[in-house]
Amino acid sequence: MLLTFASKSQEFPSRIVCLSDEASELLYLLGEQDRIAGVSGFSRRPPEVRSKPRVSTFKDANFEAIEKLDPDLVITYSDVQAEITKEAIHRGLPVLNFNQRNVSEIFEFIELIARLVNQQEKGRQLVAAYQSELEKIAYAAAAFNWRPRVFFEEWNDPLISGIEWVEELIELAGGEPIFPEFRKQRKAKDRVVEPEQIVQRNPDVIIASWCGMKVDINAICSRPGWDAIGAVRNGRVYEVPSSHILQPGPASLTDGIRELHRILKDVTSSAPPPGCS
Repeated sequence: MLLTFASKSQEFPSRIVCLSDEASELLYLLGEQDRIAGVSGFSRRPPEVRSKPRVSTFKDANFEAIEKLDPDLVITYSDVQAEITKEAIHRGLPVLNFNQRNVSEIFEFIELIARLVNQQEKGRQLVAAYQSELEKIAYAAAAFNWRPRVFFEEWNDPLISGIEWVEELIELAGGEPIFPEFRKQRKAKDRVVEPEQIVQRNPDVIIASWCGMKVDINAICSRPGWDAIGAVRNGRVYEVPSSHILQPGPASLTDGIRELHRILKDVTSSAPPPGCS
């Protein structure tokens, strides 16, 4: 985490520019949406956020527009926004860059943002509610008569397997990720897999979520040699919208895991494949 916040005349920031969706959604959930001065063009949650000035894509920002908003805090996310963060610092803007990659770090992010806007108790309540939701889903998934082996496709070219929080949520929802050795890799380039590796590991389910782009299930099923994969043969290839599962914040802990659980519950209502314990 990189924090260069310095308040101007008040104790807490009042004009926040959120350049990733989870930050703006969280501020709405904390009842602090009036502090949001600008957002990313990819911000969708809640729908009301679309009324806020849009000042960036995920990798590029309009700094002239940002500076006109006179922000006292800019929130960025991960190494993907490292150049945006660097430029903001060079321009003298106060910046918070968070790099949450697993469920525990998402909870830390929620509590930190809550502290920054003086809503510590609401932040704790949100975390407690999300933890309770995850526990209920894990309890329900424990009743499955088998646990499907899952390939989560985070990107299609090159093929990228799921980031850590996604793999954790798949396990809680009742599945078994097929590339557990890559889950701790924090950079996408370190989670690249070859098509042949997926064929060899033969997942029971494929769940795809391409960041900012609709998944083409027919294209997935038509890949050379993939007709040998159980998930493809049995019609178990699914999409979860990236705004639900690839957002490292409230969305993945609510809509994201619910959709994973719904898919896996449907799959496990049928008989397990031969040799599956």
